[in-house]
Amino acid sequence: MAPAPLAASARLLPALVAVYRAQLSRARVARIPLLFVATFQSVGIMVLMRGVVDEGGSAARSVVAGSSVLVVAFVALNLLAQYFGQLRASGGLDHYATLPVPPAAVVLGAAAAYASFTVPGTAVTAVVGSALFQLPMGHLWVLAAVIPLSGAALAGLGAALGLLAPRQELATLLGQLGMSAALLLGVLPADRMPEVVSYARDLLPSTYGVEALARSFDGQPDWLAVCADLGVCAGVAVVSLAAATWAYRRAAVR
Repeated sequence: MAPAPLAASARLLPALVAVYRAQLSRARVARIPLLFVATFQSVGIMVLMRGVVDEGGSAARSVVAGSSVLVVAFVALNLLAQYFGQLRASGGLDHYATLPVPPAAVVLGAAAAYASFTVPGTAVTAVVGSALFQLPMGHLWVLAAVIPLSGAALAGLGAALGLLAPRQELATLLGQLGMSAALLLGVLPADRMPEVVSYARDLLPSTYGVEALARSFDGQPDWLAVCADLGVCAGVAVVSLAAATWAYRRAAVR
């Protein structure tokens, strides 16, 4: 008797939506308290920096923009690295490997779900920071582009770190180090950093989202520069998500 044919693989978009909804439902209860922690952490950093940074200047714009994107880094990079590290260590990848779901749908769906949790915290941080440092709020709609692009870039990096780490503990460590880099290189004003450190800042995926948001606080923003920063952020997002998809295929077959 001939074996029954296997079901056809699901198409990318329906599979992505299914994974996104499943991840959003699974992580909703567990991640909301951590989102509050990320938001309070960023607001606390701005309060501390208010004592040494004058309101309304370029340093203030960097602090507010960096603190806002730090919420994205905490959830999309740090927590996603931990999640995929735990998933690999517990054998959870075997479950996804048996499903007729494209690898890209698993990575993109999980990344989109984790990035979605950053929206309220990032918006609250940006509004509080703008009020604290007396920055204009008229162009905060730029967050509508900064959050998904920075979230995709950092989520792809976090997923790749979690999938490539040989041990769960190392995935957690790498996620923490990545978030620390986003804190130090994103929140501190770029013009006050040593030149060597500024090169490392240029390699951080979230830097271009921070720069785009910081430029939007100008009275007359340079929209060409804002779009250029967002374009670089989008390109980095594509590369990091592609790397995460490759890392998922590599981990799933082992």
